[in-house]
Amino acid sequence: MRAIWKGAIAFGLVNVPVKVYSATEDHDISLHQVHNADGGRIRYQRRCEVCSTIVDYADIDKAYEDDGRTVVLSREELKSIPAENSHEIEVVQFVPAEQLDPIMFEKSYYLEPDSKSPKAYMLLRRALEDTERVAIVQFALRDKTRLGALRIRDDVLMLQALLWADEVREAGFPALETSVRISAQEREMSAALVESMASDFEPEQFTDDYQAQLRQLIEAKLEKGDSLDTEETFGAAAAESGNGEVIDLMEALKRSLDRKRGAAGGGDSDGQAKPAAKTASRSAAGRSGAAKTDAAKADAAKEGSAAKTPAKTGTAKAGSAAKTAAASKTTAAKTARKGA
Repeated sequence: MRAIWKGAIAFGLVNVPVKVYSATEDHDISLHQVHNADGGRIRYQRRCEVCSTIVDYADIDKAYEDDGRTVVLSREELKSIPAENSHEIEVVQFVPAEQLDPIMFEKSYYLEPDSKSPKAYMLLRRALEDTERVAIVQFALRDKTRLGALRIRDDVLMLQALLWADEVREAGFPALETSVRISAQEREMSAALVESMASDFEPEQFTDDYQAQLRQLIEAKLEKGDSLDTEETFGAAAAESGNGEVIDLMEALKRSLDRKRGAAGGGDSDGQAKPAAKTASRSAAGRSGAAKTDAAKADAAKEGSAAKTPAKTGTAKAGSAAKTAAASKTTAAKTARKGA
């Protein structure tokens, strides 16, 4: 990695010299534009609208326009702004990490000690660890004054640039103001679906499918040229998933649960089903194998109350010996009543 900036963290009267490195990088495959008729490279030119001259970057200044008035600012004038010349990362507050809204996170940077003795760096890192807080800082980088959060990642101080408060838009959607009734059963079913998909987040398990398939397309095109058959390369195009509004929400939840349980290999056979999942299974009217426990309870109830209520003999197709006995008793009871 190459340092993009050098400065110092001002931690009270403690000065911590650091080098700044970009902590992230773009993994996208780089593509450029060409003319589709002959493959010629498309290039952009900086052409002046007044004299039609192609202008070098070194001869370009910046300007601000408002109500027909234009103010041209030279590079020297822009560099005269005091904040631009600051190489200080000033700590202004220490706050609990949970108070930072992730929407404010912008760009991340690693900070490396830039002195012969890293003691001050270690001291600041230890202070953040001991207090379990994040340092809010202000700094200037690349023609912009920024707000930032200073925290620890893998024993390294990390600086995360934050958006300013007025850079975060307010979300106002009239549809969210509509009164909607959500039943207890729908909430239980959705909770069961969440539980069926619950896991620990491991970023390395996920891949950028588009970039992988783009690489596959490039390699196939290099090998076969204009005779490339994309259907042969990727297979038949997958059917588009429905994107319409879901009308029967309960049915969609049930089908989602059944799909997840089927993928898990038969549902909750290990006896560790969540309470919400049990409720969902009862609602599904015996569609899922997770309802076996409920079926057993129902059989026990039938056996105890056969004299009062006719039993339903078709609940379980592959019942045990106990279920068969219960069914026989039920049949005998029916016969006795008919004879009476």
